[in-house]
Amino acid sequence: MFVSHLGCPKCHKTYESNRKIQLCTCGSPLLVEYDLQKVKKSLTKESLPQRRNDLWRYRELLPVREEKNIVTLGEGMTPLLKLHNIGADMGLSNLFLKDEGIIPTGTFKARGATVGVSMAKELGVTALAMPTNGNAGGAWAMYCAAAGIRSVIVMPKDAPSIPRKECVIAGASLYLVEGLISDAGKIVGRAVADYGLYDASTLKEPYRIEGKKTMGIEIAEQFGWDVPEVILYPTGGGVGIIGIYKALKELQELGWIGPRMPRLVAVQASGCAPVVRAWQEKKTESVFWENSQTVAFGINVPKPLGDFLVLDAVYATNGCAVAVTDEEIMDVHALLGRREGLFVCPEGAATLAAVRRLVQEGWIEKNERVVLLNTGTGLKYPDSVDARPPVLQPSDSIKL
Repeated sequence: MFVSHLGCPKCHKTYESNRKIQLCTCGSPLLVEYDLQKVKKSLTKESLPQRRNDLWRYRELLPVREEKNIVTLGEGMTPLLKLHNIGADMGLSNLFLKDEGIIPTGTFKARGATVGVSMAKELGVTALAMPTNGNAGGAWAMYCAAAGIRSVIVMPKDAPSIPRKECVIAGASLYLVEGLISDAGKIVGRAVADYGLYDASTLKEPYRIEGKKTMGIEIAEQFGWDVPEVILYPTGGGVGIIGIYKALKELQELGWIGPRMPRLVAVQASGCAPVVRAWQEKKTESVFWENSQTVAFGINVPKPLGDFLVLDAVYATNGCAVAVTDEEIMDVHALLGRREGLFVCPEGAATLAAVRRLVQEGWIEKNERVVLLNTGTGLKYPDSVDARPPVLQPSDSIKL
């Protein structure tokens, strides 16, 4: 175990990593810090191909001390797919999609859940609570079931139906709320105070981000430790883009990648774009987005707790933040199916809509290697496609 401490990115206060700690006393999320010089002596990138084919291959860069506490369903090492057809349509010779839709529970949330729940188990947590737009709740409920930890999940009543069913089948205590994830968060906050539950809300525990940072390590490994020029990420709570940036900085310190960073792009929906507005105004934090709504339900987060960390990652890499309309999202959602045979989630489709915009504006050059993050399978959103084909009688013939 190579964790040195938990650190506050705002006030720089440090904490021990072997006890239950949620936020810094200043209210900021905490980040896990490692003794990377010790990691260098124990782990080399050349040794990775001989290791297990999941995210726990990066064991030394993850916080769990005891192997017995790891709760895994086989998550990680998702494919990096070249979008030959759409890339050619856009004039991009190196357009890739990293498909998180094929891992347990069907979304990238499994990455945060495996590490977050494993650490909760190691810290002696017996019950936890979290607000969610759906997929995180489904993932954490499943991993909690495997760990023997009780989960209390609160999500908006308009959340997709599949994650709700995941919570039910996993035996979670599931509650629906009239409102948004921010309203669910208020209810969870009261439950945490009333019952002493472990708060697993986004960035209110330090370990979810450690699972999600493995997307960044995998991308670097899949590119032969020569990172792409651009990475686009659908940004709600923002943990994914924060984690990818954290991973790349750690890899630089280890000497596994060079000094060049990919330009990180935070993609949001125009109906809920607090980070985009903050970036456009050159601010370091966002303002609560009133009356937010979008078909990409997973990124409908009016005010991310870690907004300042998202913006830092974007600024530090000379990236940008882009808002796309629901119409653009659903247009490329169908395009990915027709042209590439991919059924992605609306949040993942948003990144392709952003690429199209950035190519048109000249921000992305034709020969650059561009990676889209599809954060989940479209099967989690059965209502995103209107499937009403004609019904034939046995005696009818097909007319093409």
